[in-house]
Amino acid sequence: MSRYWSREEVEATVADYLHMLTQELAGQTYSKTEHRKALSHKLAERSDAAIELKHQNISAVLLALGCPWIAGYKPRSNYQGLLFEVVAAQVERNPLFDKTAMNAAEQPATVPLLHSIEQVMVSAPVLRHSTKEPAKEYGRRTSGFKRDYVQREARNASLGEAGEEYVLLYEQKRLYELGKKALSEQVEHISTTKGDGLGFDILSFEANGKERFIEVKTTSFPKETPFFVSRNEVEFSKAYAPQFQLYRLFEFRKNPRMFALSGAVSKNCNLDPVSYLATFG
Repeated sequence: MSRYWSREEVEATVADYLHMLTQELAGQTYSKTEHRKALSHKLAERSDAAIELKHQNISAVLLALGCPWIAGYKPRSNYQGLLFEVVAAQVERNPLFDKTAMNAAEQPATVPLLHSIEQVMVSAPVLRHSTKEPAKEYGRRTSGFKRDYVQREARNASLGEAGEEYVLLYEQKRLYELGKKALSEQVEHISTTKGDGLGFDILSFEANGKERFIEVKTTSFPKETPFFVSRNEVEFSKAYAPQFQLYRLFEFRKNPRMFALSGAVSKNCNLDPVSYLATFG
């Protein structure tokens, strides 16, 4: 069997992946196992492991294009150039995917019930320091693809506000369960009471009463989805590193969970400049 996947195999695999992803974004159920069985008949005796890896490669391409991906297929890079070409082309000419992904990015959000805080906080993704040029993968496109659903979702004010309200409830409940009722009553939604330009959204507290400054970033997409931070937020996180926490909420509409990044954002993430301010003086 050839080591490299043929165009026909890649085209079939990407089409099937986007079918599953469109169903997922639309809230419809599907069976990955059944999809894999049907797909295997179109491939040159590829193993289940090989198909799984190709699905992860497709997720990595979608990540590079600013698209959502299937949560169960964690992005894995080192894919063939043909795969990038095929994914970009199929996404570009798939109006149903575009409509479904756009709706997923822009639809209003409500605050989910917070029954228990025990399962909400999870470990953060492992930071792998980037060796690429700034903005090479995410900020600068090498294809004609124009959509960026991650960026559009980041501008979804309803989703952002719902995420902040959820974290407000989480912090109040966390402190209350620590036996700090008075502190729980002082947790403040700063972006609402004092404006959203201070560099953080929620004022909370440690058990000893020390202030905790929380910036909230919310997505309905998977855990590893990139997020956008302002220069002010980056600088604030650096100036108040011992007290700063960035809470990243993910899969917010289905099963909200989050991880915390403590200290300066620049120490926890690879920061790529994706836009520039052009002036004349």
